[in-house]
Amino acid sequence: MEKTAVQIVKTFQKAGYEAYFAGGSVRDMLMEKEPQDFDIATSAKPDEIEKLLKKTFPIGKQFGVILAVVNGHHFEIATFRSDSSYSDGRRPDAVLFKTAKEDAVRRDFTINGLFYDPVKKKVIDYVGGQDDIKNKVIRFIGEPHERVKEDHLRLLRAVRFKNNLIFEYDPMTKKAVEELAELVDDISRERVADEMTKMLLRPHRAHSMKELDQFGILERIIPELVACKSVKQPHEYHQEGDVFTHVLKSLHDLPQEWATKELVWAVFFHDLGKPATYQEKTDRIHFDGHAPLSAHIAEKILRRLKFPTAQITKICWLIEHHMSVGYIPEMRRAHQAAMFWHPWFEDLLRLLYCDAHGAIPVDLSLYDQLMKMYKDFRDEKLLESHFHTLVTGEEIIKEFGIPPSPAVSEILASVREAQIEGDVKTKAQAKKFIKKIIDSLPKIS
Repeated sequence: MEKTAVQIVKTFQKAGYEAYFAGGSVRDMLMEKEPQDFDIATSAKPDEIEKLLKKTFPIGKQFGVILAVVNGHHFEIATFRSDSSYSDGRRPDAVLFKTAKEDAVRRDFTINGLFYDPVKKKVIDYVGGQDDIKNKVIRFIGEPHERVKEDHLRLLRAVRFKNNLIFEYDPMTKKAVEELAELVDDISRERVADEMTKMLLRPHRAHSMKELDQFGILERIIPELVACKSVKQPHEYHQEGDVFTHVLKSLHDLPQEWATKELVWAVFFHDLGKPATYQEKTDRIHFDGHAPLSAHIAEKILRRLKFPTAQITKICWLIEHHMSVGYIPEMRRAHQAAMFWHPWFEDLLRLLYCDAHGAIPVDLSLYDQLMKMYKDFRDEKLLESHFHTLVTGEEIIKEFGIPPSPAVSEILASVREAQIEGDVKTKAQAKKFIKKIIDSLPKIS
């Protein structure tokens, strides 16, 4: 991909235009990280970009941005520009094509305002970004309050970059985020969800959420979660503190190799129902029924954040079942197999692990027990037996004279359960079992 990006730069430079790598790819290269993509900035106008490259798409042509596909790779190529006022706190009212320097100073943070000429192998820095990378500082370019007012999403981006890169805030940058936190209300929920997901997927996810809370941003996005603050928990099981502290610790202890969008949001939301179910009983504090209520609240929030339905379904299933896993050791073998065979069961175990790690003292006894049971089931190949059919519905209809009806499905389910329990192992035993079921049915006179 990098070789192709260099080829594109050379194409523009040979045609007489300035062209450089821009933004995050330059930052990553200076930090000795592998860039995920290469954005290119150039003095060529959008029409000229389209003429120089064969396969292009005008994804943001009115803002000077063209998507190009070269050698199977996608590149955003943008004309140097400066922006006018931002009436909606998101997009400029007008775009003026300018110089590289004017383009750099309209960007958000100094660490993202760098250019790199891969032909001359030279960094072009108009904003002091190299020093801020060296000193690990997040700093808005220019006047911080103005930068935020131009695009309110920069409130969240400041928190994300600071924590994902493990940097510190420039004091004036931090002050702007603190003082303009209410502007997060004007950001589209999709953009909010995207930024928060980018924080939650990274190792410093808990600290990102803690800072969003400290800035007063989290309560404006997810007040249901902030309601967990100061909600006491039974001390013998939760010496870490209130529910909100427990959630942050659960996030903190989530192993990075497990971090998926569905799991991190499930961990983040797994105890939303605790404030409404709080009860002080004679023995201790209880939160009866908090898991299904948490799932219900989570669904409302995720829909508000415009999550895809499939992701909402999985996140809420994990939350709803995060307490019921405790009953698995007491279940009949067939019911255990049904849980173990569920495609999301491994993530459910991971949620259990994070929930246990979110508490002090940490008690992994249930997690360890379930992991052993799950491994034993896999080793015995009982999971596969869930779909090893001994008798079909057609055979039941033909051999036993049962008309097509829901009763056939019920009989098949009974056979499968008996098979998993070990009571039925062969086709002959299955037919004998079916006959016994049919003989026990009430006769119609």
